Amino acid sequence: MIVSLTIVRYPKYLIPVAFISMAILRLPLFFSKSTFWKLLGCGKNGTFDMNPDWQQWGLIAVWNDKHDFENFQKNSFVWKWWRLFTSEQWTMLCIPYESHGKWNGKEPFGKPTSDKNYTGTIAVLTRATIRFSKLSNFWKNVPLVAATMNHAEGFITSVGIGEAPFVRQATFSVWKSLDDVKKFAYRQREHEVIKKTHSENWYSEELFARFIPIETFGTIRKVNPYEVNS
Repeated sequence: MIVSLTIVRYPKYLIPVAFISMAILRLPLFFSKSTFWKLLGCGKNGTFDMNPDWQQWGLIAVWNDKHDFENFQKNSFVWKWWRLFTSEQWTMLCIPYESHGKWNGKEPFGKPTSDKNYTGTIAVLTRATIRFSKLSNFWKNVPLVAATMNHAEGFITSVGIGEAPFVRQATFSVWKSLDDVKKFAYRQREHEVIKKTHSENWYSEELFARFIPIETFGTIRKVNPYEVNS
């Protein structure tokens, strides 16, 4: 199983085309060989964000193998659209490492078995559907975690993604090691926020997944964010 995350940027004058793409690209994705996919909007600051970046959009998809992804990249209407209308595309390919929870009632990344001896780079997806009654508490606490993540030990890059503004949010981040992820997650102040999500029942659905990056290519803002920061 291969997981792909592709982030694309449209020129400002083509922002209306970006909105249209969210409807048009669903049909070819429905008929693709992806076993799970989500078209996504992006936040401006690399994490959960109330301020969307209307130029930047994403797609996360699951494939049976790399061959299926490569065929999609080479031949699909989706990539032809991106090549025609977007100014940049950046992709990271990963292998599922751990996964807990569901996304729209599904377990998209199966039940991967962790390699306890793995010590390399790790990617982390945190996704949640926030209860309407808890939106205020959630967004009050987001700036604390967002402000510290970029300066955390071992942090490489991140992108804020989501299916719906304010309510269905996710962060995809990349770290130098699993130990770095754990150190950040269990720093005292950030850990208090994590505990609140459970004690105050903020989410109606949540998913936490880790991946082993195997390949990355393309650029966003003229750099490959993985290569420039790793």
